[in-house]
Amino acid sequence: MVTWTRWNWVRKIVCRQGSFAASCVRSGFALFLAWLVLAPWTVPASAPPKLKVDNAALAADTRAATSFSPIVKKVAPSVVNIYSTKTVRQNPGLAPFLDDPFFRQFFGIPFESIPREWRERSLGSGVIVTEDGYILTNAHVVDGADEIKVALADDKTVYEAKVVGTDPHTDVAVIKMEGKKFPAITVTDSDLVEVGDVVLAIGNPFGVGQTVTMGIVSAKGRAGMGIVDYEDFIQTDASINPGNSGGALVDAAGRLVGINQSIISRSGGNQGIGFSIPINLARYVMERLITDGKVTRGYLGVLVQPVTPELAKEFKLPDNSGALIGEVTKDSPAEDAGLKEGDVIIEFNGKKVTDSRHLRLMASQTAPGSRVPVKLLRDGKEQQVTVKLGELPEGGLAKADTRPGGLRRS
Repeated sequence: MVTWTRWNWVRKIVCRQGSFAASCVRSGFALFLAWLVLAPWTVPASAPPKLKVDNAALAADTRAATSFSPIVKKVAPSVVNIYSTKTVRQNPGLAPFLDDPFFRQFFGIPFESIPREWRERSLGSGVIVTEDGYILTNAHVVDGADEIKVALADDKTVYEAKVVGTDPHTDVAVIKMEGKKFPAITVTDSDLVEVGDVVLAIGNPFGVGQTVTMGIVSAKGRAGMGIVDYEDFIQTDASINPGNSGGALVDAAGRLVGINQSIISRSGGNQGIGFSIPINLARYVMERLITDGKVTRGYLGVLVQPVTPELAKEFKLPDNSGALIGEVTKDSPAEDAGLKEGDVIIEFNGKKVTDSRHLRLMASQTAPGSRVPVKLLRDGKEQQVTVKLGELPEGGLAKADTRPGGLRRS
């Protein structure tokens, strides 16, 4: 059976309560799949982060490099180790009979042997994206953490960090350490990445220390995995292992193209199918968390479904790309713009819509209040309207997932 493995290498230190001297038992490695949907902890809104950006095409000589040592030396200082600790409390509802004196006496269970509270320690990776100390990582690396420490590439210089915000819908988190002139990585436009491009994955697998692996981009736009709500993964065969979560995926020029997130594995180890969050998506989430204290998403107000070959034939469409509107929400931006049931949206904000998932993703990464050109097919003819996006309401995702017939809210 194929299992999903989310990379948050965990050691639990279990401390027994109620005795004169607390005794601690260190457990071994534990690999697990857990996404904690917690309310984001945020700090007051700040100015947009100042990133180093390079969107130039890769030079020809970088495509055939025989050594990536210069690139690694350039990028490695920007990738950090993240050590988080959180307090976990026993849920008494799980085993109420353990508190029954008769039960405990009958089975010979000493009261002190059942811990009521323990400290859980996790290890992940992160990427410094600004010189003043903002770090991108995965939400599951820092969710619920009471304490976060960041070790730089030398693993000797350690800073305390605080959570700026987390977004469980994309598994992106932003943390910050105080200081100046940190070695910030250069980011690029992840839409320019092509299948077959060489990429390097950098992180701290198994806690052995900073490690670099090489592979290629195996696919783009991977979705429908059920990992997070908004999926647009870069797939790579660069080796990713426990502890790599939140680490960097860089191109042959040393520019950040993705944040490593998860793998598919039958064994729990790397099998050549890893996934990274595109930096364009991570950057949008980061900027919203820093400037607004939360992630706001554009809302179109339609229920859409994929254009199957059968539907394409029925609607006399040239192909099965685009997103078919199954329902227009009353008093929504879509209704105000004149969109109708049966319309097929083929372009959104100047970009071709490949399918219903793609439309939903593009709308979510557009700021509420934006005026967006939307090109559609109606009765076989192209039309264009302008939609002023609203803000996706709380619970919009859950409502979309429960609608029949494959309809998805955008």
